[in-house]
Amino acid sequence: MRKGAWYPLSKIKKITVGGAVFTVIFGTLLHFVFQWSGRSPAAGIIGAVNESTWEHLKLIFFPLIFYGVFEFFKYGRKYKNFIPAKAASVTVGMLIIVVTFYTYTGILGRNFLPLDIGTFLLGTAGAYFTGYKILSSDKFSSEKAKTAATAVLMLLLFLFVTFTFTPPEIALFLDPVTGKYSF
Repeated sequence: MRKGAWYPLSKIKKITVGGAVFTVIFGTLLHFVFQWSGRSPAAGIIGAVNESTWEHLKLIFFPLIFYGVFEFFKYGRKYKNFIPAKAASVTVGMLIIVVTFYTYTGILGRNFLPLDIGTFLLGTAGAYFTGYKILSSDKFSSEKAKTAATAVLMLLLFLFVTFTFTPPEIALFLDPVTGKYSF
């Protein structure tokens, strides 16, 4: 157990694995929620509104945040670096997805659904591994780290909401199926 921690890391490890499973299942459902809702703009805030890379980042961001709320009330309030660990995990997971996707499609010339799914799984694993490693250390325990991490999470949330309705016209936001940038 980490110095000063009140919740055993062995239990946190199990909760972390549960979070990865939750993220994979809930993230997969979020891929379809916009269509299932009859294309409701409210559902589009958390679910993918098109097939762009940016919209697919919602599939990892929102499950990580929702599960993070559960974790916060389960044990996170007692860890000074909980919020920074979550911000780092979200950022790492999203970066893994973007870098892996554009690397493999750049090499192969197109995307393949099994590799897209593998990219999501890799991003999820990387996110939860990063969060657990930070949480099990004393890194990023300062108030400045907590403030910066909160700002990162709030900025990402703001960007997901804003870019759902008014995405920039760059490749990250382009739906390769429709050729459009929005829904």
